[in-house]
Amino acid sequence: MQKVISILFKIIRRLYLQVKNITIEIYCYIQFFIHNVKFKSFNSNGIPFVSIGISGKCSIGSGFKMNNGLEGNPIGRPQRCVFFVDNGAILSIGQNVGISSTAIVVHLSITIDDNVKIGGGTCIYDTDFHSLNPLVRIDSKSDATNKICKPVHIRNNVFIGAHSTILKGVTIGENSIIGACSVVSKNIPANEIWAGNPARFLKSC
Repeated sequence: MQKVISILFKIIRRLYLQVKNITIEIYCYIQFFIHNVKFKSFNSNGIPFVSIGISGKCSIGSGFKMNNGLEGNPIGRPQRCVFFVDNGAILSIGQNVGISSTAIVVHLSITIDDNVKIGGGTCIYDTDFHSLNPLVRIDSKSDATNKICKPVHIRNNVFIGAHSTILKGVTIGENSIIGACSVVSKNIPANEIWAGNPARFLKSC
């Protein structure tokens, strides 16, 4: 009897997950369509947060995979993936890119090339969000207009470990690896492993 119940439970669970995955795919398609995201093929575990400004642009290449929240990738610090593209800003994601619980916030330009893997809980920002001048920060309008924004470029085959933060103006060279929980604030050459806060060179790869 217990074996029969176990088998029935597994069948019902499989059917439930299949229906759920189809529903999620449809919802994601609608979200991308409404926000004018240019995309090809993708696979999503869970539902992301998408906010694209009226004059912002977002494009995603084929083979894109994303995990959202605890069910998508239960490694801790779960959240939905975030795609925030401000007015006039550009987010470009290449082919065969995979992300988990990743926040991508674009006020100017972020480019992610092909075959990039981004670990759970990683944040990528091309802005400081606020002015570095304490007197300017007092006024919200002047604070917003005096923030510093610089493009971010993550090149082909990069692997970024979980819970890392990539800051404005950074280019990460092809094939390089960023260790988990790193804070990257300056350019990283191709074929190198960096880690730490701030991230430092460890060895070539």
